[in-house]
Amino acid sequence: MLSEIDRARSALFHLDAGCDRETWVRIGMAARSAGLDIGEWIDWCSTRANYSGEREARTVWQSFRSDGGIGAATLFRLALDAGWRVSSKIRSEINALPVNKIVQSSERLVRATLDPRWLTYWNSLGQIRDSGREYLESRQCMLPPVDGDLRFDPAGRHPSDYTGPCLVALVTDILTGVPISLHRTWVNSDGNKADVDPSRLLLGGHRKAGGAIRLWPDEAVTHGLAIAEGIETALSLARVFQPVWALIDAGNLSKFPPLAGVDALTVAVDDDAAGAKAADTCAERWAVVDRDISLVEAIHGA
Repeated sequence: MLSEIDRARSALFHLDAGCDRETWVRIGMAARSAGLDIGEWIDWCSTRANYSGEREARTVWQSFRSDGGIGAATLFRLALDAGWRVSSKIRSEINALPVNKIVQSSERLVRATLDPRWLTYWNSLGQIRDSGREYLESRQCMLPPVDGDLRFDPAGRHPSDYTGPCLVALVTDILTGVPISLHRTWVNSDGNKADVDPSRLLLGGHRKAGGAIRLWPDEAVTHGLAIAEGIETALSLARVFQPVWALIDAGNLSKFPPLAGVDALTVAVDDDAAGAKAADTCAERWAVVDRDISLVEAIHGA
């Protein structure tokens, strides 16, 4: 009779490792939750036609949290959908497992991945236009490419019941690219933020730590990358350095990890103590692994 680990291994190797990246990461998170180890993950990844090497597989695996996000049920259910054969008893046991876990923080319950309802909302949005475009241009920001993670909602609803134009950014896990939250900025066409408090919001009940806003997609990051805290700062920096990502705050910037395939990093340093310290900490981490580091003064739009 198969042990739980043997069952998880059987489910994993029944799946196609050549799936899209989001599914690949979900499978990895589920495999770790099911108790599989990094060696089994690398062995499975190596079966994909577009396998990019052990380094990426190892880096992604090490980014998975063992206490949250996607549970073992995801692995088993994906395998069942792909034709994995098990007894009716085992199928019933799998169907009884919770699909997702909620991560317990010290203050509140926080989702490890983006709520599917919010992901549906994000997918419904179009490219930046109208007052969203005018707001960014008035701040000397470069518009990101249409396949970047910044979009526009002409009638975004604020928790205060205000409704108006809103820039909506997808926040994804820095290492895995899995969606974890949304960042919204309500704007006016006169170049100012909307008269609503607060004008910038992250989703409640979703994690921010370890997140980035990929203003340029992964495919554009071929050698170097520039990072900044805020979206506007990053898009101002983009007039000089591309591609750029926004890290949301100094905490995420300070912990920004070395990425596979990125040999040079440019860091925009905000003009405050927290920003300077975060940039120095990030630079030290990248320098230790022999990457080229440049610190530049943050360019803030007017």
